Amino acid sequence: MAKQSFGVIGLAVMGENIALNIERNGFPIAVYNRTTAVTEKFIATRAAGKNAVGAKTLQEFVAALERPRRILILVKAGAPVDAVMEELKPLLEPGDIVIDGGNSHYPDTERRAKAWEPTGLKFFGMGVSGGEEGALWGPSLMPGGDRQAYEDLKPILTKIAAQTDDGPCVTYIGNRSAGHFVKMVHNGIEYGDMQLIAESYALLKHVGGFSNDQLHHIFTDWNQGELSSFLIEITAKVINFKDDQGTGHDLVDLILDQAGQKGTGKWTTQAALDLGVAIPTITAAVDARLLSGRKQERVAAEKAYGRPTPTIAADPKAFIQQVRAALYLSKICSYAQGMSLILEADSAFNYELNLPEIARIWKAGCIIRAQFLDKITAAFRAEPKLPNLLMAPGFQKEMAERIGSLREVIQIAAKNGVATPAMSASLAYFDAYTTARGSANLIQAQRDFFGAHTYQRTDRDGTFHTEWNAKA
Repeated sequence: MAKQSFGVIGLAVMGENIALNIERNGFPIAVYNRTTAVTEKFIATRAAGKNAVGAKTLQEFVAALERPRRILILVKAGAPVDAVMEELKPLLEPGDIVIDGGNSHYPDTERRAKAWEPTGLKFFGMGVSGGEEGALWGPSLMPGGDRQAYEDLKPILTKIAAQTDDGPCVTYIGNRSAGHFVKMVHNGIEYGDMQLIAESYALLKHVGGFSNDQLHHIFTDWNQGELSSFLIEITAKVINFKDDQGTGHDLVDLILDQAGQKGTGKWTTQAALDLGVAIPTITAAVDARLLSGRKQERVAAEKAYGRPTPTIAADPKAFIQQVRAALYLSKICSYAQGMSLILEADSAFNYELNLPEIARIWKAGCIIRAQFLDKITAAFRAEPKLPNLLMAPGFQKEMAERIGSLREVIQIAAKNGVATPAMSASLAYFDAYTTARGSANLIQAQRDFFGAHTYQRTDRDGTFHTEWNAKA
């Protein structure tokens, strides 16, 4: 009896859709979910008439697969992944490949890879981005682990990934936990992007004085140029979407202003701190979500302090262009920070990453897909070890031409009491990065004063300490 080419464990939204994607592309699937009723419903409905087999037990699931078995786990990150892997391990044989396709924390992937290495079983950590639609029709895939295992998986992964004029949105990311590290940073950049768009929305609404219908047209227009991206596209769609509960209002105005998170943004900030890389725009986005959760405190604080009455922009059309430029430059800074973190991780963890390829596979399928990723890909192809995107000639030119708009927009925001933490962090990052002599000399003097931490000088070699309280 013929066996199935690929197995999927976990039939939540992502699992169901990626299983259908795999089957549609010519690879018969076996599926398993801990709750048997979920498996049976999937086989009877969405997978009806397709080359799909549902298993009631893991033993039955494993037996349904051809060797080497290729198994994708899509369950909640953390302990559930460990539990599934432990149950699978005694059922598998050397050469079988198990892929964790969830949003696992990269240290967990590192641990699992080391634990499975002596067994002869192949473990692979793969970032998957694109949400429900991407999983079904073509996500961006970030696989990391054993190189030979990737070659075994490549015929399937290249078929199910999003397709572009540059090829499928999948590449071998690197060894061990590389795939999940890059996916984590992808999500951190996503946090930054979303916060920057939200700040632009707040500025246009409160200072520009635009209605939701007008904002719909503004974001639609922005999606035709350098800001063209999935997130701008969906912003245009949700901004004036009518409530389906009969209120007659735009739904966005009825949604509670508390942003949720699943931890990947926080992990990105933690990793950056561990590796000594500044990512202030991404960190500001994480902080903004945390502050959004303090709803009751914010309501009380507004009552206590009041709010400045915004001054509507004298020239609304010019203001639109200023905010557009500010958003674009802030976005460049955010991506520069994320790519710098990836570059540092490559050096620290010996991942053997290919930055041009990473930028390329984000062009389609994933949440941060955007037109300007072509420019990022080109920048890293020209200089693969480019230390910072701000140093790429093309981005240098764009920053120089529009930096005045970013400065002015942040001034306007401050005067009108519109919080722009991510935009402000982007400008501060740019100014700090492009300042040859900053103010850290004073910090070093302070550190030496209270802790004898020593300092270096600009006029001679060596390490120095001064007795700052010594009497003449």
